[in-house]
Parts: sequence; C-alpha cells; structure tokens
Amino acid sequence: MKLAFLGTGTSQGVPVITCDCRVCRSSDPRDKRLRTSAMLTTDEGCNILFDIGPDFRQQMLREKVTHIDAVLITHAHRDHVAGIDDIRAFNYAQQGPLDFYGNDIALNTLRRDYGYIFSEHEYPGLPEATLHVVSADEPFMAGGVEVVPIAAMHKDLPILGYRIGDIAYITDANFIAPQEERRLMGVKIMVLNALRREHHWSHYSLSEALAVIERVRPERAYLTHASHEMGLYEEVSQTLPDGVCLAYDGLTVEI
Repeated sequence: MKLAFLGTGTSQGVPVITCDCRVCRSSDPRDKRLRTSAMLTTDEGCNILFDIGPDFRQQMLREKVTHIDAVLITHAHRDHVAGIDDIRAFNYAQQGPLDFYGNDIALNTLRRDYGYIFSEHEYPGLPEATLHVVSADEPFMAGGVEVVPIAAMHKDLPILGYRIGDIAYITDANFIAPQEERRLMGVKIMVLNALRREHHWSHYSLSEALAVIERVRPERAYLTHASHEMGLYEEVSQTLPDGVCLAYDGLTVEI
C-alpha cells in the first residue's frame, strides 16, 4: 500500500492570507500546506481518500489521480469536505456516484450544507455521492478493504479516524479514549494531527500528539494538520523523536 499526503495544513492553509511570519514567507516547499487530506492506494490499485477539502481539485491534478474508490470523512467541517462539488469529473469518468463513508453527524451535515446535491432534482451535471453511515463500533468495507473506525473528539464534536490494516489516520482530534487507543495498537504507520506547539482548545498540540504516539508506539508516525504557528519544517523536524516525522504536501509513504 501507499499513502500520499495531499495536504497537511489547517483550515487556513499555509501561507495564511495577510500573514508575514517566517513560516508564511518560507521558500521551503515543505512549508507550503494545502488543507489536510490524504489518499491510500492499495496493492490492487484502489484509491481511498481521507477527506475532500477545498483544495481537492488542485490536489487531484497535482497527483494525476484518475479514479476514486471511496471517500472516508473524518468530520464535516468545511476544510475537510468543501471539495465535494469537484467530484463531478470522477462521476463522469467512472459513470456513477462516489461512495462516501462517515458517522451520522458528518453525513447529515453534508446533506444539509450541500442540499443541492442530495435533494430530489432533475438538473443534469450535479455531483453524485452515495452516503454510507458507519458506526464507530463496527468495521466496514470500503474500496475493497476492511476499515476499522476509531472514535475521537474534536472538542465537543464526535469524529472518526480510520485504521486500514497497518495504517491509522486521525486528524482534528483533541481526545481519544483509552479503549480507542487500544484499537490502534500494532499499527506500523500512524498519522495524527498536531496543530502547533501551544495548547489548543480543539486540536492536539505537538506535545499532546507525541504523548498519544508514545502510548500507541507505531513503527512510524507522521504529524499533519499543522498551522504556521508550528514553526518552520526544518526546525521542527530537528526536535522530533526518532520515528516521528512532520508530514508535508506531496510526501508519499510506502507501507
């Protein structure tokens, strides 16, 4: 399997509009962050997308993606779902709707916020998506593989991370219960959000994310959803423990 980081930034991306900080002025391409998303490609060639944010079109063109077999939604905040309108190209190429998976809160939000997609209509050319509600307690099949949902909290919002075989992907969390952490044990690759160094009210900080990683003990961990407040990629990377990396846009990991 192969995991491609499509975007590794926060809701504002990096650089941030109007900001003149060192990170936003950096010439290092690893400090340029689109909104967070990733794509897992299985050995059979199935593409499973983690979230579909506002930079979806740009990410698909950059990676030259020609098909999508499933979309796993962590939660329905706009920086994680606002690319849904651009699935039309895949609908046309694949001659059918895309399968979306998420908890009931996330999918009900999609139905409400993108009602023009999910209402009864006759207008041709609209995006086509089939929504599948999943339980945080039961594995499900998507894109031909078994997916184990991992329940987490984004402040007061229940969200889902996902484990597929030896990889786990969790973003925007600030709490994972001990029983859910136990479901992560044995993963080889763990992706986890780390917003910045300072504490935040709804996202893990760097030290909080590292504490989770220390408990789960994956072979390798990648930090995503980093804001410009995290600091320069090169400087942050030098402070991380062995086996932990700050992910960046375009990074591809073989599993």
